[in-house]
Amino acid sequence: MSRLQLALNVSNLQEAIQFYSRMFEVSPIKIKPGYANYVIDDPPLKLVLFESTEAGTINHLGVEVETVEDVLSAEKRLANAELDTTGIEETICCFAEKTETWVTDPDDLRWEWYVKKNDNEKQFDNVVLNKSDGDKDDQIATSGRHL
Repeated sequence: MSRLQLALNVSNLQEAIQFYSRMFEVSPIKIKPGYANYVIDDPPLKLVLFESTEAGTINHLGVEVETVEDVLSAEKRLANAELDTTGIEETICCFAEKTETWVTDPDDLRWEWYVKKNDNEKQFDNVVLNKSDGDKDDQIATSGRHL
C-alpha cells in the first residue's frame, strides 16, 4: 500500500512530537536530533517533522511506495506527462537508504516518490548518483536538501 507523506517544518521538535503523538494516538517510529518520523495507519500517512526556523511551513510532500518498480513507474508516468523530474536517485536521506525521484510544482512545492530500503544513521548523504542515465559524472550534492 502506498501512503501520502507530509513533511512539516516545526519550531520545537519535542512540543511537536507531544502534539502529533496525542493527535494521532501513535508514537514516532524514529527520533533523531531535529527529526521525527511517524507511520500512521488511520489515516494512512507518513508524517515527518523537521526542526527548522521556517516553522509552520510544508517542507515537502511525498508518496511512499512499496517497491523500486513503483518508483520507476512513477518516474515514467511523470516523464510521459512532460514533468521535469530529478530522475531516479539512490540516496541516503531522512536517516534512510532510498530510491527516489522528485518533481517540483509551479509554486516550488517539492514532491518525492520513494521506497525506503533500509535505515541509516546519517540524515543526508553528501552525494547522490542520478540513475536516469547512469553516468557517474551526474552526481549532485544534496547536503541539507530538506532544511
